[in-house]
Amino acid sequence: MRIGVPKEIKNHEYRVGLTPDSVREMIAHGHDVWVETQAGSGIGADDAAYEAVGATILATAREVFDVAQMIVKVKEPQAVERAMLRPDHILFTYLHLAPDGDQTADLVKSGATCIAYETVLGARGGLPLLAPMSQVAGRLSVIAGAKALEKEAGGSGVLIGGVPGVAAGKVVVIGGGVVGAHAITMALGLGADVTVLDRTVDVLDDLSKTFGSSLRTVYSTKAALEQYVLEADVVVGAVLVAGAAAPKLVTAEMVKRMKPGSVLVDVAIDQGGCFETSKATTHSDPTYIVDEVVHYCVANMPGAVPRTSTYALNNATLPFALALADKGAEKALLEDPLFLPGLNVHKGQITCEAVAVALGYDYVEPATALKATNAAAA
Repeated sequence: MRIGVPKEIKNHEYRVGLTPDSVREMIAHGHDVWVETQAGSGIGADDAAYEAVGATILATAREVFDVAQMIVKVKEPQAVERAMLRPDHILFTYLHLAPDGDQTADLVKSGATCIAYETVLGARGGLPLLAPMSQVAGRLSVIAGAKALEKEAGGSGVLIGGVPGVAAGKVVVIGGGVVGAHAITMALGLGADVTVLDRTVDVLDDLSKTFGSSLRTVYSTKAALEQYVLEADVVVGAVLVAGAAAPKLVTAEMVKRMKPGSVLVDVAIDQGGCFETSKATTHSDPTYIVDEVVHYCVANMPGAVPRTSTYALNNATLPFALALADKGAEKALLEDPLFLPGLNVHKGQITCEAVAVALGYDYVEPATALKATNAAAA
């Protein structure tokens, strides 16, 4: 198969879909790989590093899209990239379609087969292609929150870990999944006073066993959520409903009552955000203030640390990318019931139920859509 790796163009996005090591694996399997020039510069991989493992360097994204059968990216395709998609393309990347009607409409119109990292399932549960970036984002969320607490950033001037004789900042983490657990790790490591809220007792039990008495675990009710959010210096929104828009757990009315200079870090912003006052921001302009509360809502947080993020992501995505290249999309997806939910759009049909519900499309089961394509081709 012909594999294309374009340079990412989202604001301050320095990750790349395939590392040179991953390209080497692809070529060892008999595939051809084309990489846009400087696609790997953000992780310290220059064109020569890709050429050394057998890739061909092309000057523009248009050339990559034109030659490739499968496009491997990191972030969702931007409008100019979506315009280059063809019905015979396989697109393998993060999509986060539920809050993004424009992207969804363009992918439907393209006729391409679009597979989302974030809805592939794991053999032991969870979302294995989302997990590495959730780990990075969880840790970064506390670093970002601590920085936003500084007075010059509009924060209250609280040092998140305190000092002897002065109380530490209060960090509240909403959601105890992968993002939440890594946010807790970082916050406790900095010496913060940390509370986690979740609606699954088993999750709270696991977190309590992992972190011990240093962590306050609270079952999330409306009353508990309001109490701890209003007391917090930093709130990390770490909730996820796979493939769907994030629930708005912190209302605008609650934000008005938060402490002046407190900080909201919305890690769920890729799925629309879990704070009612959230709107997506960029690394070049990461924060804004509503009712004296600083909001950090960067939609591609792991892009700030592209070397760590890219290698962690490739460790998870490479086996699936190889399966697509070796077998073709239809066979690779139909043979693996855990990979199959990754199919979000196929030949103009929405094959992820959460996306269909969120955006008002008819839903077609992914296996049904793939088998119909096979039947038509026969």
